[in-house]
Amino acid sequence: MAKNNKSIYSALIANVLIAVTKFAAGAYSNSSSMISEGIHSLVDTVNQLLLLYGLKRSKKPADALRPFGYGKELYFWSFIVSILIFGLGGGISIFQGILHIIEPEALGDPTWNYAVIGMSILLEGWSLFVAIKEFDKVRNGLSWWNAIVKSKDPSSFLVLFEDGAAVLGLLIVFVFMIIGHHFQIVYLDGIASVMIGLLLVFVSAILARESRSLLMGEGIAPETQEKIRALAEQDQAVLKVLSMMSTYQSPTEVLLMLIVVFKADIDTEDITDSIERIRKSVKDAFPLIRFVIIQPQTVEGN
Repeated sequence: MAKNNKSIYSALIANVLIAVTKFAAGAYSNSSSMISEGIHSLVDTVNQLLLLYGLKRSKKPADALRPFGYGKELYFWSFIVSILIFGLGGGISIFQGILHIIEPEALGDPTWNYAVIGMSILLEGWSLFVAIKEFDKVRNGLSWWNAIVKSKDPSSFLVLFEDGAAVLGLLIVFVFMIIGHHFQIVYLDGIASVMIGLLLVFVSAILARESRSLLMGEGIAPETQEKIRALAEQDQAVLKVLSMMSTYQSPTEVLLMLIVVFKADIDTEDITDSIERIRKSVKDAFPLIRFVIIQPQTVEGN
């Protein structure tokens, strides 16, 4: 279960430092885009704390109330994070940007803004670099997008998306700030704020989609299903696997149920032995499958 949280801690440290300086610089220079960036960093800070809380909750051992454990707590809190990015990050930034476009205010001294943006790019870039390295360890040769889609640990790609959006948002602010101050176009600051908001809404939509899929009960991949089917049907007492259902309880725990048709001429003891053999072979081949439930049938259709 996400044994290495280095990317989350690095993002948390960077965002705490950056949020304070962005708000101070935004207030000093009267820049709505810098305030939006401060909101962005503040939301990201809260997000990292929620992810760490979700990871901690997901490791609670199973009990009478949750016999399959608390692994899906991580998926729930990841979904909450995507909502926060949408509402607090994207929504407030867009709202504030529109206000500054309608009623633009005189631009203050941008010197501190440039200094804060430079420092923020360095810190966010460092955090993004750590997140990329950590995610690269688990993508197993897949393309980046396929690895994100197939990943069952949202804490890994959430930080990756957050840091990527943060760096891109800073670049947007930097470019629009230079143009706005050079040509004295006061409403460009508001446009930059709206663009940051739209960027966050786009990122939140992707993250919500992935988190929702896991929260709703995403199953194992079709190729894995075929391998499990082959393992079960190799057993001498099995005619065929009639049906297979699975769901990820956490990034490292899968619940699997097989409906297996056994040969008609075997007794209950043979079926019990076969079930144990199948369960062992599946768990040995796929360590992530923690729970294997096998429903026997002696004849198809019964």
